[in-house]
Order: sequence, then C-alpha cells, then structure tokens
Amino acid sequence: MTDQKDIALLEKLGEMKSRFFDEIGKTIIGQHDVLNHILIALLCKGHTLIVGVPGLAKTLIIKSMAELLDMNFNRIQFTPDLMPSDITGTEVIDEAKSSGKRSFRFFKGPIFSNIILADEINRTPPKTQSALLEAMQEQRVTTAGKSYQLDKPFFVLATQNPIEQEGTYPLPEAQLDRFMFNLLIDYPNREDEISIVKKTTALLNTESKKIITKKEMLEFQDLVLRVPMADNVIEYAVDLVASTRPGKKAKKFVNELIEWGAGPRATQSLILGAKAHAILNGNPSVNIDDVKKMVFPVLRHRVIASYSAEAEDVSVDEILTKLISE
Repeated sequence: MTDQKDIALLEKLGEMKSRFFDEIGKTIIGQHDVLNHILIALLCKGHTLIVGVPGLAKTLIIKSMAELLDMNFNRIQFTPDLMPSDITGTEVIDEAKSSGKRSFRFFKGPIFSNIILADEINRTPPKTQSALLEAMQEQRVTTAGKSYQLDKPFFVLATQNPIEQEGTYPLPEAQLDRFMFNLLIDYPNREDEISIVKKTTALLNTESKKIITKKEMLEFQDLVLRVPMADNVIEYAVDLVASTRPGKKAKKFVNELIEWGAGPRATQSLILGAKAHAILNGNPSVNIDDVKKMVFPVLRHRVIASYSAEAEDVSVDEILTKLISE
C-alpha cells in the first residue's frame, strides 16, 4: 500500500477503531474479541451470526454498536408466526384521491435498512429464514416480479440461543454458509461481571456519540479490497481450507473427525477477514498470522463434524486447532 490517500485512510481507520472501543466501552464490558470481529465483518461487507446463552448481551452489543454508526438500524424479532412479507415488505392496493384509480403500491419492510438485528433467527420457519438469507446474498428484495435494491452498506447481525432447541428451526448448512462469521459469546470473567453489575445497577449516563458515517464506512470497505496480499499468504489460506475436506489426500484425523469440509466461500472470507484484521492493526499488508486469527469464526460453522467426533465429544474448534498446529 503506497498510495498517499490509502495511507491517510489507514490512519483514519486506526483513529476510528480507538474511538469505537472507547465509546462502546461505556455500555459493553469485556467481549473485546467479539466486538473486534464484528468490526472486521462490517469492513468486509460480511454478515455475522452470534451464538450464546441468554443474558450475555448479544442483543445489547449489536444495538450499542448500531448507535455508534450514523446509519439506519432495524431490529426484527424472529417468532414462529413471522411471515416473509413481515421482513421484506408487502404490496397493498392504493387508491388515488384525485382520479379514484387503484394500483398496487409496495410498502418496504424492516429489511430496508443499513444494519439489521435478526434476533433469535432460529425461532422462525425456514420459509421466513430464506427471505432474509436471499436479501443477505443478493442485497435486493424481489416481490410480485419486481426487484428492489437494498441500501448500502447493508449488514445482518443475527443472534441464536444454543441451549433451547424445542420449537426452533436450525439453520441448514447452506444457509449458515451465507454468514461470514460465527461468533461464540462466553460468560464474562469475575472482574468483568463485577463491572457489569456495578454499571447496570446504578444511575449512570451512557450516551454514545456517532463516530462513523455511511460514506466513511464505504470508503473503508473499498480500502480493504485494495490491501495487497502476497501469493504465499493466499496459498496458505487456500491450503488450510482444503485441508478441512475429507478424501484420499486428507490427513487421517480429518477423515475420521470431519464429515464435510469448508468450500471456496470460506477461503474468500478468510482472505477478506485477514485483510481487514491487518489494516485495523495498522499494517498495510497481510501476513499468515492475520489469516490464522480468522480461522475459528470463519470455519466453525462451515466444517461439519462426523459422528465419530460427536461420539468422542470432539468439537469443531478442537479439530481446527489441530489443523492449524500441524
């Protein structure tokens, strides 16, 4: 990266990151890795699935982050009776007052926003899930034969509860693949929990300031695409993803523990995530360590463990750890 404008933009991004964590720290205690990965996904135009038990501030993290961005924000609470038109919008008969002529008019749904919080996405039927996931992939909505382009930038941040499976509709692997990252939120440590209790049980002013506009976000997204990457780093990412796929050339433990490996979309997400990770840390080029930092959020929902792995209680994260270390 030698262009002076890009170097200036890189410095501006570093300042934005610092302000982002300062402001969001007024509301969110800890969870630095989760926040950092969400920021990376935003820079990569990627969507994020956040998984965690109730009460770990999944929804609060997304709402707090949306408040810092000068963009439109909508929350969609997914329920069993939610219909696709409740998300995308619907056509209604509209009558002109002057002529009395009737015509169909499209009323946009909550999907027409910059940031979408899809709360508890696994609580709604597949038909409704598909309506959202189509919009995520195509960045447009089609209804009654007409297509409507979604606003840019466009991000979907979905939440999911892993412990309540009754009355839920798990996302199929093909739909999970549309999410760039799968982030796991764990319980806070003792010090963070003490701070959380103090902050939430006292009268404190936690008003946040807007720190980034639509125009700036689009500029940062374009900057990510211009970040140079050496061939050996690209080859490492391609080989790493390929190593998750069982077959004749695969390692023995891969054939034993993995049913299905990750596809090319995983490699694309690894590369983009590594680029964003590099520039967020002030580096104008990408190295192999940047790729390694992206392995777990990118691959954990794309690698399917075998029956043997489940029987031996071996998680996908443990399999990925072994792949990286070899």
